[in-house]
Formats: sequence, C-alpha cells, structure tokens
Amino acid sequence: MAEFTLDEDQKQIQDMTRRFAEKELRPKARECDEASDLPADLLDKVWELGFCPNVIPEAYGGYDMTRSAVTAAIMAEELAWGDLSLALGALSPMLMMIPILEFGTEDQKTEWLPKFCGERFFPVTAALMEPRITFDPARLRTTCTVDGSNLVINGAKCMVPMADGAEHILIYAAAPGGAPSSVEAIIVDKGTPGLVIGDREQQMGLKALPLFPVTLKNCVVPASRRIGGDRGIDYMRLLNLSRSTLCAMAVGLARASHEYALDYARERTAFGEPIASRQAIAFMLAESAMEVDGMRLLAWRAAWRLDRYEDATRDAALAKMYCAEQTMKIVDYGVQILGGHGYIREHPAEMWFRNGRAFGTIDGLAAG
Repeated sequence: MAEFTLDEDQKQIQDMTRRFAEKELRPKARECDEASDLPADLLDKVWELGFCPNVIPEAYGGYDMTRSAVTAAIMAEELAWGDLSLALGALSPMLMMIPILEFGTEDQKTEWLPKFCGERFFPVTAALMEPRITFDPARLRTTCTVDGSNLVINGAKCMVPMADGAEHILIYAAAPGGAPSSVEAIIVDKGTPGLVIGDREQQMGLKALPLFPVTLKNCVVPASRRIGGDRGIDYMRLLNLSRSTLCAMAVGLARASHEYALDYARERTAFGEPIASRQAIAFMLAESAMEVDGMRLLAWRAAWRLDRYEDATRDAALAKMYCAEQTMKIVDYGVQILGGHGYIREHPAEMWFRNGRAFGTIDGLAAG
C-alpha cells in the first residue's frame, strides 16, 4: 500500500524549498515574465540549494543523500508554486545529471558527475521533443547510426530549455536497428559540427524560460558519449521520472492559482459581502481545492512506484494527462474569480493561465 506520510527529512526539504520559493522566486516571477529573461544570479541561488550534489554519491563529489522521486516531486511542487518558468530553468541541469546517475557507466559517472557538484550553475540541458503534430516520445524520428567508433545523429528537436548557453546537450534519438521505442541518450558538446541551435521560440507561456529549436545534421560524436555504453538506458523509466516531476510542478502552479483566488475572493466585496460567499465562486474554489489534492496524489503515486523500481508507465501517463487537464481548469477558474482583474497583468492570474497551458504540450522538460 502506498504511504505518503512525509518523514522528517522530507518535511524539512519541503519547508526549506517553500520558503526559498516565497522569498526568491515569487517576487521575481512577473519581472522575469515581462522581460522574457531568466537571470543568471537567480539560477546560482537555486543551485546553492544543492539539488544536484545532494543526490550524487560522495565518490563523485556529492553528499550522497537518499534519492527519491517522491522527494523530488515535493521540491518541484514548491519551486513551481514560486514560478514554473524559473523552476524549469533552474532544474535544467538535472535533465542530464539524472540519466548519468541512473544509467551511466563508471567512466561516465567519474567524468561527468563531479561537474554537477561545483559552486556555480552548470549549463547543460536535454532535447527530447520534436517539431511535429504527431510527436510521440515512444516513436522518435531523430536517429543515431554507428560509424566505427562514432555515432552519427540526424534529426530536429524543439522546446529545448536553455540550449543557447548550454555547454552540452543530451540528445534522445532512436537506437540504431532497435525497436521503435528503443532510445539512446547521447551527450553532444556545444560547437560540434552539425549541431545548430535556432532562434528562440516565441511561446505563449513560460516566457521567462528560454526554449530553442535544435537541428542535428550528420552530427558526429564518439560512441563513448552514449549514456550507459552498450547497455544503454531505461528510457521509459527516465520518461516516467520526468512526467512525475512535471505533474508535481502542475500541482504547484495550480495551488498557487487557487490560493491567490481564494484570498482575493475573501477580500473582494460586492453588494456588501465577500464574493467567496457567492455560490458560483464557492463552487469553483471548492472544486479547485479538491483537484489540487487529487493531482498531488496521482503525482506522488507515480513517484512512489518509481522509488520502488516498479513499472510506473501507466501511473505517470495518467497523472500527466489528468494534471494537464485539471491545471488548465484551475487556472481558468482563477481568472474567472478575479473577473476583470484576472485578465490584466496587475495580478498573476493571467500569467499562471498562460503557463498552465504548457502542461498539455510539453514533455521531457523536467527530471525526477
């Protein structure tokens, strides 16, 4: 039976992350959204929390704390409560660190993991999504072929976070000669011939998060850059870890919208009484509260199964679908409850509405 009572360490991590999000992320969210910018000093502040080195073994320079997908979900929810764009950007190094930590060879762990234990933000990212309407993460069209001791990668990616400043990009590509769902994760260095980073995406939401298209044309890298070597990776586990974290972030965003709308409805008066006493408003607030808790349980259930190394594909997929749908409803309720104030930039409701739309379209932008 799943047990979601947080232990003392998890409660401390939750409290620390919540206070950080309230102090550092929430006050800067609107400014970063308006400027379409993610400040380097803010990334360094999040980096100082130690999300990467905390779970890296001491042998590679980390602190060797127990790694847990449930704990990752707790932290992701609080950071996204502060701001979704900033949370995704600040945690982008984990997109490369987690696959190496989970499936890297000993040589790869020795080479790469110490780089995630430095004092400054390590600018790396990963590319999963592809620019087509029929995109399916289990049917990648980006390919890699073996050429002697090298791999040759061809394909196109989109919505790659922080790609312009990344020193390395982890590319997911269909394995040579494998089943359609057999996928390789390959580290490609910045400046590698054939790797082209396009102009920044102009998306409706997540405006503070720099997202870029990436094209690979006969991009040659050493076979030693394939995570896991000949053994490869458990791609579905990595995808499920990502989805459980994205669901937790959806919970954080939905919770932020609900809490703000609740406070507004209690303070805003019409015809001599708070609008929260109006049945239509009260029903939207009650439904939002129920769905936030329901979303969290689905996200935590998928994470719990991942911590037990069980097959969580169904749980993660259902959680992602449900959280995307309910988050959009909750942020829409937030705009409705604020009325005209929900449509203007004086309040964050419209920003959360734009950001909430992302969960129905993004995949692979977080790591668990």
